[in-house]
Amino acid sequence: MKKLLKILGALLLLALLFVAGGVFYVVNYLPNIPVQADLKVEATPERLARGAYLANSVAVCMDCHSTRDWALFSGPLKPGTLGVGGEKFDQTMNFPGSFIAPNITPHGLKSWTDGELYRAITSGVSKDGHPLFPIMPYPSYGKMAAEDVYSIIAYLRSLPAQESSPGPSKADPPVNVIMHLMPQPAQPVSLPAKTDVVAYGGYLANAAGCTECHTKMEKGKRVGAPYAGGFEFAMPSGTVRSPNITPHAVTGIGAWTKQMFVDRFKAYAPGTFKPMPVDAAKGEMQTVMPWTMYANMTEEDLGAIYDYLKTLPAVENNVERWSVAKK
Repeated sequence: MKKLLKILGALLLLALLFVAGGVFYVVNYLPNIPVQADLKVEATPERLARGAYLANSVAVCMDCHSTRDWALFSGPLKPGTLGVGGEKFDQTMNFPGSFIAPNITPHGLKSWTDGELYRAITSGVSKDGHPLFPIMPYPSYGKMAAEDVYSIIAYLRSLPAQESSPGPSKADPPVNVIMHLMPQPAQPVSLPAKTDVVAYGGYLANAAGCTECHTKMEKGKRVGAPYAGGFEFAMPSGTVRSPNITPHAVTGIGAWTKQMFVDRFKAYAPGTFKPMPVDAAKGEMQTVMPWTMYANMTEEDLGAIYDYLKTLPAVENNVERWSVAKK
């Protein structure tokens, strides 16, 4: 019996050593994604214009990397904060840690090469090699056309340099270890022709990260059907949940026409919409959806996203959009 216990003890010790060795390797040697050292992005007028459109209206980089005014509906960007970072996403919003958007103006990126920026945006690896949590949907950005990512890089370089030093992000265990396995090499695609409306709409939906917010997640893990909604965001006045945007006729957007879909976004366009104050004390609804940014997409692009969404499986999921905070 004693001999058996010794054998079992030895096996347990070996197993623990194996696990510890695996964790040590993962934390110290992964992710192992090289940088394109020779990448130099030329800031052409075409790239600057395309990058501005993508960063502000499609991929909405500026949504997280600026300061949003949460006293107003939909949290529009505060003037003069473009790219300064500081927005926080933590456990109250179902994230496994506290993740803070960094400064992406030339002040924050002055020591970054274009290759390091490309790797961070498309693979989720920071300048020093540590992994980024995919609250920035780099798995989606890694499937964008390389030229579109170059345009975003050119645009970021063109922003006014602003000093700010947002605090570091910190993931909860065991996600702080699992994160090292998340980054993958970019898999860029060709930009679909606009005439291939569904493919083009799918490309835009991916770049816009629609599935990231419109899929229910718990502690960073997807637990719901893609695009079926249910992701919960805790706000001072209550909890908002992303809607179902699959083509289900009752609980999704199956009964919507393309014009209804486009008009829903364009209702928040500059000159049309004036953000109204949200009274948290009265439990008034707030949303994380950056309507005022997506509203600047062209009607053609919004229509293409609609056409793509209509091809998805219709998922029945009746989402309670808003519930008032308990006092």
